[in-house]
Amino acid sequence: MRIRLKLLLMMPLLFSALTACDLFEQFTGGGGEQEEDTQRAGNSVLFVGVDISGSFKKSGHFDDSLRFMSHYLYTHLNGLGDTRIPGDLFVGSIGGAKPNEPKTFYPIQTFQYKDVKGIEKELRKIFSKTNTNRYTDYNAFFKQITTFMRNKKLVMKPTNIVLLTDGIPDAPKVDGKRDYRSLNLKPLENLSRKITVRVLYTSATTGMNWQTKVPRKRVRVWTQDANVMKSWNAKDIMVPGKKFEEQTRFFDWLRDNVDFPVRVRRIR
Repeated sequence: MRIRLKLLLMMPLLFSALTACDLFEQFTGGGGEQEEDTQRAGNSVLFVGVDISGSFKKSGHFDDSLRFMSHYLYTHLNGLGDTRIPGDLFVGSIGGAKPNEPKTFYPIQTFQYKDVKGIEKELRKIFSKTNTNRYTDYNAFFKQITTFMRNKKLVMKPTNIVLLTDGIPDAPKVDGKRDYRSLNLKPLENLSRKITVRVLYTSATTGMNWQTKVPRKRVRVWTQDANVMKSWNAKDIMVPGKKFEEQTRFFDWLRDNVDFPVRVRRIR
């Protein structure tokens, strides 16, 4: 009886502590770089979505995005430049021939035992130039990730979702403008305390719209402009004649421009 009484008396203190933790996370962004350092290798999940719509393929960035992703995946799968090795990796296309069409997620073993050229070859086979989606359906992609993580028992693991896309939603315009508030991150909210959506190869305006208009509470959003992304292979970053494992400038560029630790920002 005494033990139960003590527990009842402690409940308000425990509640206050939990509330303080939530407030701390809200104002500090959940730990930022320090939280990254405390995550165990192999305990994170990486999803990659590739936009194979006609608009992105005609943007002039599609080929470069696949070439970049082959280097990105090889870097992470081998922990180069102190990057965190994902325990699980899934790669699929964003959208389909019709709205809400489920897509295949290719697992980590598809890329794990290949070199950079082998990964690029696999990506180009999966996302061939002849295979084009009519719709870029971000919401369907996020819903499928949610189902996949629950079925695979990956919930609560730190998760990165990297999208190779121009970032423009296929949604009816509101007052003549794209409706970024129609993008629904809500299915992702309770999957993990640390889940980040990284949208690469946008324009500056589209990236700002993702940052400031897409509703969210816990999900972190980071965007990077196509003009910055295409510099990953510049000679002063990817130094000619060096083995890829020794490309420290590229690893630094990756950390500062793509894998940037994002703070929580609530958008209502």
